[in-house]
Amino acid sequence: MDAATIAGLLADPTRLKVVAALALGAGTTEEVAAASGLPLKDVALAARRLARAGLVHRDGHTLLLHADRFGVAARAAAEAAPPPEPLSDDPAEDAVLSAFVRDGRLVSIPAQHSKRLLVLHHLVRVFEPGVRYPEREVNALLAVWHPDVAALRRYLVDEGLLTREAGVYWRIGGPVDL
Repeated sequence: MDAATIAGLLADPTRLKVVAALALGAGTTEEVAAASGLPLKDVALAARRLARAGLVHRDGHTLLLHADRFGVAARAAAEAAPPPEPLSDDPAEDAVLSAFVRDGRLVSIPAQHSKRLLVLHHLVRVFEPGVRYPEREVNALLAVWHPDVAALRRYLVDEGLLTREAGVYWRIGGPVDL
């Protein structure tokens, strides 16, 4: 069973409630109905569909969720997923950036100076050279990356990538995409 099939099965609110009740310990159609607040008829129909798909084992009124199939499907989907696009052409830089940037967000600010500098050089690319940004706009651009915008702003200024004057920031360093 693949992840898409499981997602399709659980897209139905009734089947989702049945699976939730089974996951929480219900073991019969009556227990599922009581735990989910669904009518017995709806539980029976959903259980039959889930059993046909192989997610639930039915034996009369007894139901058993094959919870292990969620993990198997998730692992198979992860293995089949294409590798993420490299964040840098340099493999060493890409390894550092991949450790801190996931899905376009900075998961943490590196404590080690060399790694933090590499991440800041990557991040400063959201600022166009020659454009002046009010602090509110700088905060909005940085908030897309990480919630601690004050720390990111301070690091960017301290490392000479941005400069500020009277609440206005502009880019003065870092790589430029051509």
